[in-house]
Amino acid sequence: MADEGMRPIIVKRIKKTAGGHHGGAWKIAYADFVTAMMAFFLLMWLLGSTSKGDLEGISDFFKNPLKVAMSGGSGSGDSSSVIKGGGADLTRRNGQVKHGESPPEHKTYDLNAAKAALERAEGERLRTLKTKIEAIIEANPTLKKYKNQLLLDITSEGLRIQIVDEQNRPMFALAKAQLQPYTRDILEVLGMVLNDVPNRIGLSGHTDSTPYYSDAGYSNWELSADRANASRRAMVVGGLADEKILRVVGLAAAAPLDRADPFNPINRRISIIVMNKRTEDAVMRDAATLDVPAEDGEAAAKAVTAATQ
Repeated sequence: MADEGMRPIIVKRIKKTAGGHHGGAWKIAYADFVTAMMAFFLLMWLLGSTSKGDLEGISDFFKNPLKVAMSGGSGSGDSSSVIKGGGADLTRRNGQVKHGESPPEHKTYDLNAAKAALERAEGERLRTLKTKIEAIIEANPTLKKYKNQLLLDITSEGLRIQIVDEQNRPMFALAKAQLQPYTRDILEVLGMVLNDVPNRIGLSGHTDSTPYYSDAGYSNWELSADRANASRRAMVVGGLADEKILRVVGLAAAAPLDRADPFNPINRRISIIVMNKRTEDAVMRDAATLDVPAEDGEAAAKAVTAATQ
């Protein structure tokens, strides 16, 4: 009976197994996804930073690998934004040169050469203007009659146009600043032509050495200045913008055209200067020295005239 009371003890061990979706397989899938995305962004970056020539070369390689290999492996374009030899050394600072390398070449600009080039271009423009005015004189019947009284030349100041007196054909009334009708026609045509050029204009009046002095103190100085200003007004009527005129002076007989004969009628003249840049800058400096507003050409001219007397 005792054997019947002792029953055998049975121990059951439960072995747990991982379920399908509860394991770690998802981590491997996620890692593959991240790797694929990194590869995708790397591909997009390479496509965006590669030149058109390299892209064409890659395309040619996949189309015909043997042909590209025989040609040296370069694409159809010569320029490439990909640096040969693995790219730039990111550890190098700007301006740093490694041992054995030559420093980068720096571009230099020769200011004197640039200034000389500008002066040559301006001189060529003034010579072209001289040819144009000569052609206008030949084509205009009114001006052609007086072409012997129109002298054109290139000076250090620019293009000089001089209207001179002849013995029997004066430009002004005797001892006055009143323009003769033909002189007015010439100045109006010149005013129209010179308004088309960017250069500033200067005018000067000249007399011969014949003494002239009135009881009121009016002399060749005042006469030459008044004649220059009368010429300015005629050119403005012809179409010359008033702000283009930078200098109006009267020089009396101080600068004769015929130095051998100071009484020659040719010394009585109006000189028009189409200024080059150097002359214009010099006049502007002189105006500033005289404390005259640079915009007021007529006031500056009167001040310069007074300073020369």
